[in-house]
Amino acid sequence: MKPEETNCGQAQDCAFRTTIGGQALIEGILMRGPEKQAIVVRNQEGGLEIKEQRLKLIKDRHPILGVPFIRGVVNFLASLVEGVKALMWSAEFYPDEEGEEETPSRFEQWLEKRFGSEGLMKWIIGIAVAAGIAFAIALFIIIPTLCTTGLLYFFPDAPMWLRNLLEGVVKLVIFFFYLYFCSRLKDIHRTFQYHGAEHKTIFCYERGLELTVDNARQMPRHHPRCGTSFLFVVIVVAVLASCVVFALPGIRDVAAHPVVRILLHLVLLPIVVAITYEINRFIGRHDNPVTRALSAPGMWMQNFTTFEPDDSMLEVAIHALKLVLPEKKGADAW
Repeated sequence: MKPEETNCGQAQDCAFRTTIGGQALIEGILMRGPEKQAIVVRNQEGGLEIKEQRLKLIKDRHPILGVPFIRGVVNFLASLVEGVKALMWSAEFYPDEEGEEETPSRFEQWLEKRFGSEGLMKWIIGIAVAAGIAFAIALFIIIPTLCTTGLLYFFPDAPMWLRNLLEGVVKLVIFFFYLYFCSRLKDIHRTFQYHGAEHKTIFCYERGLELTVDNARQMPRHHPRCGTSFLFVVIVVAVLASCVVFALPGIRDVAAHPVVRILLHLVLLPIVVAITYEINRFIGRHDNPVTRALSAPGMWMQNFTTFEPDDSMLEVAIHALKLVLPEKKGADAW
């Protein structure tokens, strides 16, 4: 079996598991270590644009935010914000093909005048994060709920467990097709190649090999601690949580109404994210038949979010990873 075809659950014959993780960007990669974060982007001339920063963790200022089942929501929101910032920074090196600068809208001009350029950027990032969350809520909560309500309109006596099951199936189908169609888009496909480069580089580092393009190329592109797996587990945990909560006395009757059901899903969302985060940490710390079985569906989903990178992409990933390696060896151990 070729190395890139190796099952990632069985590929963990590593020196250790690192907490270093990353995100694919537009022609680049963000790597986040225990002490630093680095963004490396290949510009249109073929050179590398680099942005480094020391991490200031919110849990260091507010320790309670690092407590299990609280840290999951905090880290998820923080990663969203940092991800949007990095994506916007990488996009600066690839302007519109027309080459014309877009005229700021009146609202943008007002914001810049009122809050300055830095304040404007914070507003843009905040709006982008809010829009992303709203899109996810619409796609994975509102649409599945309304679809299931429409299907069960013809079967009003259907039990609650069947409604929950159908809703879960609709969510998984939407998730699958969303990833599939995204992977078919040329620009996103290329970003997913950088995603593969990120995974291969981290695997290479975890196995204690020298960080070279040749070594990284031989590594698997699927990684058990990937964000795709996290999102898949979020959906599964959300389905299980709704099965339990919506069956409780006093909730069972009102949960049949679509608006109430959507509101209950929104209330459960932070709890679902918190539980999923702890599950992923557990899976990341252990390698046994149980954790491999739990991570298998998410690993399969990575067939749509990771693709084989070229050597230039691996060079970017290796450079980014080297920048965030901790000063003390082993400080990034999971």
